[in-house]
Amino acid sequence: MPFRAPDQHGVTPQRKGRFPGFNVLDSVDAWDDVTAGVVLHRLVPPADLTFFTPPEAAIAGRLLDLLLAQDGEPRVPVLALVDGRLAAGETDGWHYDDLPQDAQAWRDTLGFLDADARDAHGLGFAELDEPAQAAIIQAVQDRTRDGQDWHRWAAARSWSLWTRYACTAFYSHPWAWNEIGFPGPAYPRGYLNPGVNAREHWEVAEQDALDPVPFAARVERERHEHQRLLTPEESP
Repeated sequence: MPFRAPDQHGVTPQRKGRFPGFNVLDSVDAWDDVTAGVVLHRLVPPADLTFFTPPEAAIAGRLLDLLLAQDGEPRVPVLALVDGRLAAGETDGWHYDDLPQDAQAWRDTLGFLDADARDAHGLGFAELDEPAQAAIIQAVQDRTRDGQDWHRWAAARSWSLWTRYACTAFYSHPWAWNEIGFPGPAYPRGYLNPGVNAREHWEVAEQDALDPVPFAARVERERHEHQRLLTPEESP
């Protein structure tokens, strides 16, 4: 039986989830040993980073947290997972022909964020407060909408680089699987009960299949939150 730390039961990022009681690690004994080893290894990433330098790690950590809205514990260790991929040269198998290889592109784009922060605020990116960091990142995304460049490259290229690595790392982690009710690898167990709203005995029903916040209200809420991040609060 693969080892499972007792404090890793049913954890979801920031304790948020819609599948109460669901814990993908309850199925670990149904996986083959290689699969179980790969998945469980993601729960204990190396404590020390091997690709990013300390200044780069400070920038990348804030960038990844803001992209994924990880603003509280427990966090999926996305920075460590991305660092491990880049250190091992585990890319997507391709890169844009007008960008360098992913590892160098990460170093360059983190440097661009830091340069933008120093130009705008006289401080490094990691030294800024969250609203200022969010504004700099948002400015990059805004440039993607009409094909503008950001520093030497198309802004969309840098945005794609960040979000591909961020989302791959986040959704490779068992805590994210708990959040979305994903029961993990199908091999070798397989699925016996396919169909709409059909569940296997190890799956858990969603707590509320209807979104509790109407779409229009969600849009308005996010618009106000976005504006709050871009506009520092005035001191009383």
